[in-house]
Amino acid sequence: MSQVAIDKVLVSILQRRLKSITEEMSIAMTRTTRSPILCEAKDFVTGLYDAKGNMLEQTENLPILAFSLAPVCKYIIEYFGDEIYPGDVIFHNDVFSMGNQNNDVAVYKPIFFEGELVAWAACKGHQADIGGAVQGGYNPQATEVWQEALRIPPVKVIERGKLRKDVWDLIFANIRLDIVEEDMRAEIGSCVVGERGVLKILERYGREVFEAHKEYLFDATEQMMRQEIRTIPDGVYRGEAKAYYDGKNPGSEYTIRVTITVRDGEIHFDYTGTDPQTPGFVNGTFTSSASATILTFLQMVNPNIPHNEGMVRPIQITIPEGTIL
Repeated sequence: MSQVAIDKVLVSILQRRLKSITEEMSIAMTRTTRSPILCEAKDFVTGLYDAKGNMLEQTENLPILAFSLAPVCKYIIEYFGDEIYPGDVIFHNDVFSMGNQNNDVAVYKPIFFEGELVAWAACKGHQADIGGAVQGGYNPQATEVWQEALRIPPVKVIERGKLRKDVWDLIFANIRLDIVEEDMRAEIGSCVVGERGVLKILERYGREVFEAHKEYLFDATEQMMRQEIRTIPDGVYRGEAKAYYDGKNPGSEYTIRVTITVRDGEIHFDYTGTDPQTPGFVNGTFTSSASATILTFLQMVNPNIPHNEGMVRPIQITIPEGTIL
């Protein structure tokens, strides 16, 4: 790739263009979904990611989902490797591969330009039903994830532009409500809107200019976040909170412990020491807990920092497996 002169005005333009595309994706979801969970409560998030799964921009309709798409995108890239093609559409909700909860089903669409993978469009929404023992997917009697709802690891429902009808039918045969199928089509449509928007940028500016300015945007955003973190005195901070009643054992309580280390423009949240997971339905997932951590921290810093990969680079999160988080 040849050296590209950076135009700082263009950097700002691209950042706002990417943001507007994710907002257009959100509008498409609002206008085409059937379930009031999606079209009224807006329990979904849309986002754009580069070829490596790094966040370009996103919406924050439901904040807890806001930082959950990038980890799954990176997992999907690793999972499929070289078997990602133009026209593919991938479903995912599995909590053991960076999902939030089974009802939050994500759609990922790779974006190709001149034969090369350049980006991803993604949408994740809370579906009204996803199978399992009870309608709606929330089973208070469940003691393991298999009793809750259908688990969907990364799976192509469309490959090279062709619907995999057998896979599609397998998924929706396990779901009670017909509107879920239509709402998943709406998620796919939202990703198509994102794909078209990114391709328009690439067609206008070319890939080299796009990639160079994207990296500059990441670096500039990272510096903005580091400056915010530096306003916090370096040191080690500790705190804890209680979660009461796990839905199974009356009087039960669980302690969440965190150690926060601030040093030289970086911040590390370490939840080592948090109580073990419960047999009830209050356990978190890594992605949800990490997303909640980032969201809480963002309430303390400059709200004008763009939401892209650079923003999260100085933030490290450690959540041991087997804890309530």
